[in-house]
Amino acid sequence: MKLMLPPSSKNWLSLAGAVIVLTTFFMIVFLFIVTSIVREQAAYLGLVTYILLPSVMIVGLIFIPAGMFLKIRRERREGHVIVEGWPKIDLDIPHYRHAFFIFIAGTGLFVLLSAVGSYEAFHYTESTKFCGTLCHTVMEPEYTAHHNSPHSQVPCATCHVGPGADWYVRSKLSGLYQVYATITDIYPRPIPTPIKDLRPARTVCEQCHWPQKFYGHKLQLRTHFLPDRDNTPWRIGLNLKIGPPQAAHGLSEGIHWHINPRVRIEYNATDPARQQIPWVRYTNLDSGVVKIFLDKGPSADGKSLPRGEIRTMDCIDCHNRPSHLYRSPAQFINAAMTSGRIPPTLPEIKSLAVKFASISYPSASAAQSGIRAGLTHFYQQNYPDLFARQHDLVEKGITGVQEEYAINIFPLMKVSWNAYPDNIGHLYFKGCFRCHNGDHATNKGETIRRDCTLCHDIGIQGIPGKGMEVARIGESLNFRHPEDIGDAWKEMPCTDCHTGANP
Repeated sequence: MKLMLPPSSKNWLSLAGAVIVLTTFFMIVFLFIVTSIVREQAAYLGLVTYILLPSVMIVGLIFIPAGMFLKIRRERREGHVIVEGWPKIDLDIPHYRHAFFIFIAGTGLFVLLSAVGSYEAFHYTESTKFCGTLCHTVMEPEYTAHHNSPHSQVPCATCHVGPGADWYVRSKLSGLYQVYATITDIYPRPIPTPIKDLRPARTVCEQCHWPQKFYGHKLQLRTHFLPDRDNTPWRIGLNLKIGPPQAAHGLSEGIHWHINPRVRIEYNATDPARQQIPWVRYTNLDSGVVKIFLDKGPSADGKSLPRGEIRTMDCIDCHNRPSHLYRSPAQFINAAMTSGRIPPTLPEIKSLAVKFASISYPSASAAQSGIRAGLTHFYQQNYPDLFARQHDLVEKGITGVQEEYAINIFPLMKVSWNAYPDNIGHLYFKGCFRCHNGDHATNKGETIRRDCTLCHDIGIQGIPGKGMEVARIGESLNFRHPEDIGDAWKEMPCTDCHTGANP
């Protein structure tokens, strides 16, 4: 059967549209094959394949009916008899020749500009600035925290999307609802985490972080200021056992043992934030040995079977705030005093700063005003000579507290340390103690140990210059609490006292 096209399709605009559609179609097919083979370049080829070329094809598709409509309308208006046949190009006729070359040059320029514009638009929409500033109210906490994180030079899309066109398209499709929620103001405050549709952590994090090289120990020094008049510093040095002391041991021991490729750790959480973990399963992939640990503690429900998702532990289960960490007042005040942004010589600044930074304010501006008013009033009333003679010191303390508050707590979005617990450590959040609380046990009595030396040794502790304890290399000191609380710290989790809102 001979293919017959309507006479109205035989016009220059529709013909141009058909050429564009066919050209882009074959380019899409070709590049789709390329992206399936050349994985390393999939992200960039995916941009052209799934964003640029389809946009050009849509333009071509619009040209076809537009040309048909214009031709029919013109012929009806002029009352001309429709003559069937295709448009003819006679380059010997000057106005035909001019129109032909103008069309070719214009089409080429249009395609070129579309390609460049789409490429630049892609990079802009993938940039940190776009993610953090376009929806300023919603993304302000994440943008600010990211700007002050160790990953501040890593674009948002590197972790939230990763390489490859498939995840790029999925992220943009899921973003449609986010745009709708922002426009209609129905988004939750704070935004709940963990986010369910993120790419698996190992396929993203391990582009830079190589698990097979997570070995060695790391010395970490921390200074805590006591809530007394002199803000007495208490220093502790931890030898963190990131991996084994000798690289040859691989991931057989140390903190990163949890992602040893020869074992699999699975758990079941009973809350969306994954803070309550009553069930843990250990599987040795070499020997096939399986152990199930059930929480026997006071909060356990006594059931042996997990409910809901059984999740395999990966990077994000501990490093759950790698780029968007909101520190508690006790944490960010300690850090600011250690660096000197808040002067530790200012009397009682530690307890006062934590107190005023922990108040629930209705807005960021109210927080700034409240912190200033509270600290100013205190020093005027209790240290009038200091306030008069060393006003610059007091002003530095006030400004330091305001600045630290502004990058950690966001009242409008209800974002604070309480909304987003940090699973690294166990001082202000459950973290390690979600499983390592001493209450998870097998039916044979084997427990997930709550042993300080599993993850770190204490190398030094105490007040600098006043009885500082120092351990020998390879040994660990017995922990000594800065305040005399007896053995209470052995019997209860740190979070029972250290809420982050107390000094």
